[in-house]
Amino acid sequence: MLASGVILIAALAGKYAAEWEPEQSSIQADAKKQWFAKGLASWIRYSYGAEEQKKEQKSEADWMQQDTVGRKIISWIGKWSPLVCFYELYQDGGEDEAETDPSYTRYLDKQRVMKESAYLYLFGDENSGSGKEDIVIEGAQGEEAQMAQGAGMTLEEMAQGAPAYHIRKQPITGTKYVMEQLADYDFLMQRFYSVHSSTTASREEMDAKKMLEMDFSLEKDPNQPQILIYHTHSQETYADYGAEHPEATVVEVGNYLTELLRQKGYQVIHDTSQYDLINGQLDRNHAYNYALDGITTILQKNPSIQVILDIHRDGVREDLHMVSEVNKKATAPIMFFNGMSQTPEGPIEYLQNPHKLENLAFSLQMQLDAAAYYPGLTRKIYLKGLRYNLHLRPRSALIEVGAQTNTYEEARNAMEPLAEILDMVLSGE
Repeated sequence: MLASGVILIAALAGKYAAEWEPEQSSIQADAKKQWFAKGLASWIRYSYGAEEQKKEQKSEADWMQQDTVGRKIISWIGKWSPLVCFYELYQDGGEDEAETDPSYTRYLDKQRVMKESAYLYLFGDENSGSGKEDIVIEGAQGEEAQMAQGAGMTLEEMAQGAPAYHIRKQPITGTKYVMEQLADYDFLMQRFYSVHSSTTASREEMDAKKMLEMDFSLEKDPNQPQILIYHTHSQETYADYGAEHPEATVVEVGNYLTELLRQKGYQVIHDTSQYDLINGQLDRNHAYNYALDGITTILQKNPSIQVILDIHRDGVREDLHMVSEVNKKATAPIMFFNGMSQTPEGPIEYLQNPHKLENLAFSLQMQLDAAAYYPGLTRKIYLKGLRYNLHLRPRSALIEVGAQTNTYEEARNAMEPLAEILDMVLSGE
């Protein structure tokens, strides 16, 4: 019992460590979490190993008869603790690629699910959890003069320069970036990206020239669906959700985006399945696994789908209300989110994404169009460690629409410029 008590106290201490030092940044807090969790995982493994050695010296019947609650807790945590599962991600290496036993394959799949869930438990899901210091609304009006000065050009010279991305035939009210700026890795990362401590983004990966040369245009086909919209976390709601406003949900925001894209001539499937609600219980950590099964089935039935959009609502500090005026309407910001399928230690082998570069390019092109035509609409693109089911198509995007502190109307208003910038990129303008 003493051992189990120590484990529970240590776990609670780890959970609230960040709250004891509020002045620490999110990166420092995550680093402390990783350090603490790694040490605790090692201690658990040591205790578990000692218990297992004792078990080997007794018959199974004797062990079960003499087992204690403390031993059971240590045994379970030693095998299935999220801490232990997560810190064994990089020690797998023993899986036999030639293994064909279906039972063993299912066992390995369950192990992968456990490890991914452990990651979500430790570092959270796609929510940014941002405080005021983390929020940078990209493309504010009046930046042109600052950008021209930084590039050593006059406004006229910048306007005449070759654009770094497709230009739509409508007034540019924000900032038009040129390739000379975007080719600078430090400029690109500081201005457009927020990188979570769970991952990295190298100079080789973040090649703006390569990403902006990619063509995501598609020819509209009225006879078959080309866009899939779904919600891994369908239960996310906005500030005014309640009996009087039951429509204030992320699913209803998806309904409006679906309507707007259909008006533009796209055939859209809106999947409203509740992947985060299992048997009436909220289960966010496993929602990505359930969503993968669901959308894979949809794609198999509709192979013509080329664009996949996972629409979310972010979670931020309760005292943070992000809103700006876009199209003369109070509008919640949107944030493009990319999973890098890698940690600072290296790639997550069981979560490979062959379309990672295309995913990054797709979101960057939309981000640049938003900065030019809808200043104030977007936050920095958020990069985090897992894959988040973005591997199914090159034109895949996870999009955070506002946060829990935004109203439904503010979030709904954001769908109008989002539909426009999606159309810009998909039209190849």
